[in-house]
Amino acid sequence: MREVLVSTHAVEAVDITYRYGDHVAIDRSSFAVDAGTITALIGPNGSGKSTILSGIAGLLSPTHGSLDVHPIGGRQRRISYVLQTTKVNDALPITVREVVAMGRYAGKGAYGRFRRADRIAVDQAMDRMGIGQLAERHLHELSGGQRQRVLVAQGLVQDHDVLLLDEPLSGLDLTSARAIDNVIHDEHAHGCTVVISTHDLAEARVADRVILLAGRVVACGPPNDVLTLEHLTEAYGPSLLHVDGERLFLDDPAHSPVPGRHIHRDRSISVEPTGLADGG
Repeated sequence: MREVLVSTHAVEAVDITYRYGDHVAIDRSSFAVDAGTITALIGPNGSGKSTILSGIAGLLSPTHGSLDVHPIGGRQRRISYVLQTTKVNDALPITVREVVAMGRYAGKGAYGRFRRADRIAVDQAMDRMGIGQLAERHLHELSGGQRQRVLVAQGLVQDHDVLLLDEPLSGLDLTSARAIDNVIHDEHAHGCTVVISTHDLAEARVADRVILLAGRVVACGPPNDVLTLEHLTEAYGPSLLHVDGERLFLDDPAHSPVPGRHIHRDRSISVEPTGLADGG
Protein backbone atom coordinates (compact mmCIF):
# COMPACT_ATOMS: atom_id res chain seq x y z
CA MET A 1 0.00 0.00 0.00
CA ARG A 2 1.38 3.38 -0.97
CA GLU A 3 2.20 5.67 1.96
CA VAL A 4 0.41 9.03 1.93
CA LEU A 5 2.61 11.87 3.14
CA VAL A 6 0.82 14.54 5.19
CA SER A 7 2.25 18.05 4.95
CA THR A 8 2.99 19.90 8.18
CA HIS A 9 2.19 23.09 6.28
CA ALA A 10 -1.36 24.41 6.17
CA VAL A 11 -0.37 26.85 3.42
CA GLU A 12 2.58 26.74 1.04
CA ALA A 13 3.52 29.36 -1.54
CA VAL A 14 6.24 28.77 -4.14
CA ASP A 15 7.69 31.59 -6.24
CA ILE A 16 4.43 33.56 -6.27
CA THR A 17 3.79 36.91 -7.94
CA TYR A 18 0.61 38.96 -7.56
CA ARG A 19 -0.17 41.83 -9.92
CA TYR A 20 -2.89 44.45 -10.05
CA GLY A 21 -2.59 45.65 -13.64
CA ASP A 22 0.94 47.02 -13.97
CA HIS A 23 1.45 47.13 -10.20
CA VAL A 24 3.33 44.22 -8.66
CA ALA A 25 1.95 43.68 -5.14
CA ILE A 26 4.07 40.60 -4.33
CA ASP A 27 7.14 39.76 -6.38
CA ARG A 28 8.55 36.22 -6.75
CA SER A 29 8.24 35.01 -3.16
CA SER A 30 7.96 31.74 -1.28
CA PHE A 31 6.74 31.02 2.24
CA ALA A 32 4.95 28.42 4.35
CA VAL A 33 2.40 28.62 7.17
CA ASP A 34 2.76 25.72 9.58
CA ALA A 35 -0.47 23.99 10.62
CA GLY A 36 -1.72 24.80 14.11
CA THR A 37 0.41 27.92 14.54
CA ILE A 38 -0.12 31.67 14.83
CA THR A 39 1.64 33.35 11.92
CA ALA A 40 2.01 37.14 11.80
CA LEU A 41 2.28 39.06 8.53
CA ILE A 42 4.11 42.34 9.12
CA GLY A 43 5.47 45.05 6.87
CA PRO A 44 4.96 48.71 5.94
CA ASN A 45 1.77 50.04 4.42
CA GLY A 46 1.31 48.58 0.93
CA SER A 47 3.78 45.76 1.53
CA GLY A 48 1.34 43.04 0.42
CA LYS A 49 -0.19 41.78 3.67
CA SER A 50 -3.80 41.98 2.49
CA THR A 51 -2.80 40.47 -0.86
CA ILE A 52 -1.33 37.43 0.91
CA LEU A 53 -4.46 37.03 3.05
CA SER A 54 -6.71 37.29 -0.01
CA GLY A 55 -4.53 34.75 -1.80
CA ILE A 56 -4.80 32.26 1.06
CA ALA A 57 -8.58 32.84 1.16
CA GLY A 58 -8.79 31.96 -2.52
CA LEU A 59 -9.99 35.42 -3.55
CA LEU A 60 -6.89 36.10 -5.67
CA SER A 61 -4.86 33.82 -7.91
CA PRO A 62 -1.13 34.41 -8.38
CA THR A 63 0.00 35.55 -11.81
CA HIS A 64 3.06 33.36 -11.36
CA GLY A 65 3.92 30.46 -9.07
CA SER A 66 1.59 28.51 -6.82
CA LEU A 67 -0.17 29.02 -3.48
CA ASP A 68 -1.66 25.84 -2.03
CA VAL A 69 -3.83 25.30 1.02
CA HIS A 70 -3.11 21.70 1.90
CA PRO A 71 -5.96 19.32 2.83
CA ILE A 72 -6.51 18.04 6.35
CA GLY A 73 -7.95 14.65 7.25
CA GLY A 74 -8.69 13.84 3.61
CA ARG A 75 -10.71 17.01 3.02
CA GLN A 76 -10.10 20.59 2.01
CA ARG A 77 -9.15 22.98 4.79
CA ARG A 78 -11.96 25.39 5.61
CA ILE A 79 -10.99 29.05 5.73
CA SER A 80 -12.59 31.96 7.54
CA TYR A 81 -11.47 35.48 6.59
CA VAL A 82 -12.12 38.46 8.88
CA LEU A 83 -11.75 41.87 7.24
CA GLN A 84 -10.92 45.19 8.86
CA THR A 85 -13.89 47.30 9.95
CA THR A 86 -12.62 50.02 7.60
CA LYS A 87 -13.47 47.74 4.66
CA VAL A 88 -17.08 47.21 5.74
CA ASN A 89 -20.04 49.53 5.17
CA ASP A 90 -21.13 50.08 8.77
CA ALA A 91 -24.16 52.14 7.66
CA LEU A 92 -26.02 49.06 6.42
CA PRO A 93 -29.42 48.66 8.17
CA ILE A 94 -28.49 45.31 9.66
CA THR A 95 -28.33 44.07 13.24
CA VAL A 96 -25.37 42.53 15.02
CA ARG A 97 -27.08 39.13 15.11
CA GLU A 98 -27.76 39.28 11.37
CA VAL A 99 -24.14 40.17 10.60
CA VAL A 100 -22.81 37.30 12.70
CA ALA A 101 -25.39 34.88 11.26
CA MET A 102 -24.13 35.65 7.75
CA GLY A 103 -21.07 33.58 8.67
CA ARG A 104 -23.23 30.43 8.59
CA TYR A 105 -24.58 31.01 5.07
CA ALA A 106 -21.49 29.88 3.14
CA GLY A 107 -21.84 26.29 4.29
CA LYS A 108 -25.60 26.06 3.77
CA GLY A 109 -26.01 26.83 0.07
CA ALA A 110 -28.58 29.10 -1.54
CA TYR A 111 -31.59 27.26 -0.08
CA GLY A 112 -30.15 25.93 3.15
CA ARG A 113 -32.36 26.32 6.20
CA PHE A 114 -31.15 28.04 9.33
CA ARG A 115 -31.48 25.43 12.09
CA ARG A 116 -31.27 25.37 15.86
CA ALA A 117 -27.59 24.38 15.72
CA ASP A 118 -26.91 27.47 13.61
CA ARG A 119 -28.67 29.75 16.10
CA ILE A 120 -26.70 28.21 18.95
CA ALA A 121 -23.43 28.71 17.05
CA VAL A 122 -24.30 32.39 16.49
CA ASP A 123 -25.09 32.90 20.18
CA GLN A 124 -21.85 31.19 21.21
CA ALA A 125 -19.75 33.29 18.83
CA MET A 126 -21.32 36.51 20.14
CA ASP A 127 -20.76 35.39 23.73
CA ARG A 128 -17.08 34.63 23.00
CA MET A 129 -16.66 38.18 21.74
CA GLY A 130 -18.69 39.75 24.56
CA ILE A 131 -21.32 41.24 22.25
CA GLY A 132 -24.38 39.17 23.18
CA GLN A 133 -26.05 42.23 24.71
CA LEU A 134 -25.63 44.07 21.39
CA ALA A 135 -27.46 41.43 19.32
CA GLU A 136 -30.35 43.68 18.23
CA ARG A 137 -28.30 46.84 17.78
CA HIS A 138 -27.51 48.08 14.27
CA LEU A 139 -23.94 48.06 13.04
CA HIS A 140 -23.82 51.83 12.58
CA GLU A 141 -24.70 52.33 16.26
CA LEU A 142 -21.55 50.60 17.48
CA SER A 143 -18.06 51.85 18.25
CA GLY A 144 -15.17 50.82 16.04
CA GLY A 145 -14.02 48.22 18.56
CA GLN A 146 -17.50 46.75 18.87
CA ARG A 147 -17.84 46.52 15.08
CA GLN A 148 -14.51 44.70 14.90
CA ARG A 149 -15.70 42.21 17.52
CA VAL A 150 -18.85 41.63 15.43
CA LEU A 151 -16.75 40.80 12.37
CA VAL A 152 -14.53 38.45 14.37
CA ALA A 153 -17.68 36.72 15.71
CA GLN A 154 -18.85 36.33 12.11
CA GLY A 155 -15.54 34.65 11.33
CA LEU A 156 -15.74 32.38 14.36
CA VAL A 157 -19.24 31.16 13.55
CA GLN A 158 -18.03 29.71 10.25
CA ASP A 159 -16.73 26.15 10.24
CA HIS A 160 -13.01 26.70 9.82
CA ASP A 161 -9.57 25.19 10.18
CA VAL A 162 -7.73 28.38 9.17
CA LEU A 163 -8.63 31.81 10.59
CA LEU A 164 -7.37 34.85 8.66
CA LEU A 165 -7.53 38.26 10.36
CA ASP A 166 -6.63 41.53 8.63
CA GLU A 167 -5.24 43.91 11.29
CA PRO A 168 -7.88 42.97 13.88
CA LEU A 169 -6.20 44.84 16.77
CA SER A 170 -5.35 48.13 15.06
CA GLY A 171 -6.51 51.21 16.99
CA LEU A 172 -9.00 49.37 19.23
CA ASP A 173 -10.17 50.11 22.74
CA LEU A 174 -8.62 47.86 25.38
CA THR A 175 -11.78 45.82 25.97
CA SER A 176 -12.13 44.93 22.29
CA ALA A 177 -8.42 44.33 21.83
CA ARG A 178 -8.28 41.95 24.81
CA ALA A 179 -11.40 40.07 23.66
CA ILE A 180 -9.96 39.53 20.18
CA ASP A 181 -6.49 38.69 21.51
CA ASN A 182 -8.00 36.08 23.86
CA VAL A 183 -9.96 34.49 21.01
CA ILE A 184 -6.87 34.32 18.79
CA HIS A 185 -5.00 32.35 21.43
CA ASP A 186 -8.06 30.21 22.24
CA GLU A 187 -8.39 29.27 18.56
CA HIS A 188 -4.70 28.40 18.49
CA ALA A 189 -5.06 26.27 21.64
CA HIS A 190 -7.79 24.26 19.89
CA GLY A 191 -5.60 23.49 16.88
CA CYS A 192 -6.73 26.22 14.49
CA THR A 193 -4.16 27.75 12.15
CA VAL A 194 -4.27 31.53 12.62
CA VAL A 195 -2.77 34.08 10.21
CA ILE A 196 -2.91 37.70 11.36
CA SER A 197 -1.66 40.85 9.66
CA THR A 198 -0.29 43.55 11.91
CA HIS A 199 1.77 46.73 12.02
CA ASP A 200 2.81 46.06 15.61
CA LEU A 201 6.29 44.63 16.22
CA ALA A 202 5.32 43.37 19.68
CA GLU A 203 2.32 41.44 18.30
CA ALA A 204 4.54 39.84 15.67
CA ARG A 205 7.15 39.08 18.32
CA VAL A 206 4.79 36.77 20.26
CA ALA A 207 3.59 34.82 17.19
CA ASP A 208 4.92 31.35 16.42
CA ARG A 209 6.13 32.42 12.98
CA VAL A 210 6.53 35.73 11.16
CA ILE A 211 6.42 36.63 7.48
CA LEU A 212 8.08 40.01 6.89
CA LEU A 213 6.89 41.71 3.71
CA ALA A 214 7.96 44.64 1.56
CA GLY A 215 6.35 43.92 -1.81
CA ARG A 216 7.99 40.50 -1.48
CA VAL A 217 8.88 38.14 1.35
CA VAL A 218 11.95 39.60 3.03
CA ALA A 219 12.15 36.82 5.63
CA CYS A 220 9.97 33.99 6.95
CA GLY A 221 10.43 31.90 10.08
CA PRO A 222 10.52 32.13 13.89
CA PRO A 223 10.38 35.71 15.28
CA ASN A 224 13.99 35.59 16.49
CA ASP A 225 15.19 34.81 12.97
CA VAL A 226 12.93 37.28 11.14
CA LEU A 227 12.70 40.34 13.40
CA THR A 228 16.34 41.31 13.19
CA LEU A 229 17.64 44.81 12.70
CA GLU A 230 19.01 43.83 9.30
CA HIS A 231 15.71 42.39 8.03
CA LEU A 232 13.59 45.22 9.44
CA THR A 233 15.84 47.86 7.91
CA GLU A 234 15.55 46.07 4.57
CA ALA A 235 11.75 46.03 4.82
CA TYR A 236 11.05 49.48 6.28
CA GLY A 237 14.11 51.52 5.48
CA PRO A 238 16.14 53.37 8.11
CA SER A 239 13.76 56.36 8.17
CA LEU A 240 10.96 54.31 9.82
CA LEU A 241 13.15 52.52 12.36
CA HIS A 242 14.48 54.22 15.47
CA VAL A 243 16.87 52.67 17.98
CA ASP A 244 16.70 54.26 21.43
CA GLY A 245 19.14 52.61 23.81
CA GLU A 246 18.13 48.97 23.96
CA ARG A 247 14.77 49.35 22.20
CA LEU A 248 13.77 49.57 18.56
CA PHE A 249 10.70 51.60 17.61
CA LEU A 250 8.70 51.44 14.39
CA ASP A 251 7.40 54.78 13.10
CA ASP A 252 4.93 54.02 10.30
CA PRO A 253 2.98 57.24 9.57
CA ALA A 254 0.26 55.32 7.70
CA HIS A 255 -0.74 53.61 10.94
CA SER A 256 -0.33 56.20 13.65
CA PRO A 257 -2.35 55.87 16.89
CA VAL A 258 -5.99 56.93 16.52
CA PRO A 259 -7.08 59.83 18.79
CA GLY A 260 -9.47 58.71 21.51
CA ARG A 261 -8.50 55.04 21.33
CA HIS A 262 -6.14 52.99 23.42
CA ILE A 263 -2.95 51.49 22.02
CA HIS A 264 -3.07 47.72 22.60
CA ARG A 265 0.68 47.20 22.67
CA ASP A 266 3.84 49.27 22.76
CA ARG A 267 5.17 49.34 19.18
CA SER A 268 8.71 48.45 20.18
CA ILE A 269 10.92 45.48 20.93
CA SER A 270 14.22 45.04 22.70
CA VAL A 271 17.45 45.20 20.70
CA GLU A 272 20.58 43.17 21.15
CA PRO A 273 23.80 43.60 19.16
CA THR A 274 23.02 40.49 17.09
CA GLY A 275 19.34 41.17 16.58
CA LEU A 276 16.20 41.49 18.68
CA ALA A 277 15.46 39.89 22.00
CA ASP A 278 12.23 39.25 23.86
CA GLY A 279 10.33 42.37 24.72
CA GLY A 280 7.33 44.59 24.02
